[in-house]
Amino acid sequence: MKKKLLFVMNNLNCGGAEKSLISLLQTMDYSQYEVDLFLFKHEGMFLKKLPAEVNILEAPAFYPYFDMSIKTAVVDCVKHSRFRIAAARIGAGIVYRTEKNAARSEQRAWRYLSHSLASLTKEYDAAIGFLEKTPIYYIIEKVKAKRKIGFIHNDYDKLGMDPDIDTAFFDRLDYLVTVSEECVKLLKERFPRFEHKIELMLNIVSPAAILDLAVDELKLPKSGFTIASVGRLNYQKGFEMAVEACEQLIQDGYDLKWYIVGDGHEREKLERLVKAKKLEHALILTGEQENPYPYIRECDLYVQTSFFEGRCLTITEAKILKKPIVSTDFTVIYDQLEHEQNGLIVKQDAISIYEGVKRLLDDESLRQRFVDNLQKEALGTEDEIHKLYQWIS
Repeated sequence: MKKKLLFVMNNLNCGGAEKSLISLLQTMDYSQYEVDLFLFKHEGMFLKKLPAEVNILEAPAFYPYFDMSIKTAVVDCVKHSRFRIAAARIGAGIVYRTEKNAARSEQRAWRYLSHSLASLTKEYDAAIGFLEKTPIYYIIEKVKAKRKIGFIHNDYDKLGMDPDIDTAFFDRLDYLVTVSEECVKLLKERFPRFEHKIELMLNIVSPAAILDLAVDELKLPKSGFTIASVGRLNYQKGFEMAVEACEQLIQDGYDLKWYIVGDGHEREKLERLVKAKKLEHALILTGEQENPYPYIRECDLYVQTSFFEGRCLTITEAKILKKPIVSTDFTVIYDQLEHEQNGLIVKQDAISIYEGVKRLLDDESLRQRFVDNLQKEALGTEDEIHKLYQWIS
């Protein structure tokens, strides 16, 4: 008999954790496992990439109230006599207004959001909350399962999470899984009482799949240098520093196009900055792209400007596509890049990024040495799926 598994995720918008989930689901052995997927919102570019074997459960009916203005939500709740949910939405609204840290806001709002979410009736062999905060809280409070597994896809401390809130939930998990050695170390320091249940599972990456996607046609200008960066447009990714580094390169006379592939809540802010610096011809915000890999394929240089990461999938993808890389020195980058061997690791400021990019643009032999070294690396992590099989057996 097949084991019944449930994965819980917020949505399937473009992001590292979402991409990792898709890769995991594309790798699973469906002759042994029956898989349900619960999404709070049925949205995101990765929806169409779900394997046909995955059963998507109905989205929670009242969740949209927590994703709209409080006035609209409360008026509609009262209109339909949903007074309990109206009260919960007001409570969540107070949290949203008073808690400035986005991660802690989501943590604190769960006690109110929970009132609008029904428990699932189906029982599972294992339930996997595939992202920190809400997906983990949901499998703890709303799902019946023999095993419960929670994933942390980011640097816990850099997110600004509140350990006191999470302790009660982590206590009820069978495994707490994260995506890099540094993140394992951090979680064990932050939650020593759970050291025995903290595990490492690298994001599943298939070089064959990435190479296949990268061949899609993309026509970019061929003059000068092409630089690519991929990620959500939010503070964590440090794209303001990319704009400033690009400005300095243009002032130095470099002929280049720097493509930032992705979308997010800082898009308007970045657009204003690009316009103010008169960089529209050089720095292009492409918006969300269903397939970002042709941009990486076409670039002369891949640049990562993050302040922090759990494990940076786009760095691995750029390595698979054999691109010279400049990355800021967020903690876990040292698990992925070896400075001066397959990339340059620079400090987290615009001048350092500029200097690293300039050095590689000026030194073709160094770029080629990085490419030659990348040719020797084995980068597939498909075998990581066996760790999950072991935990749910």
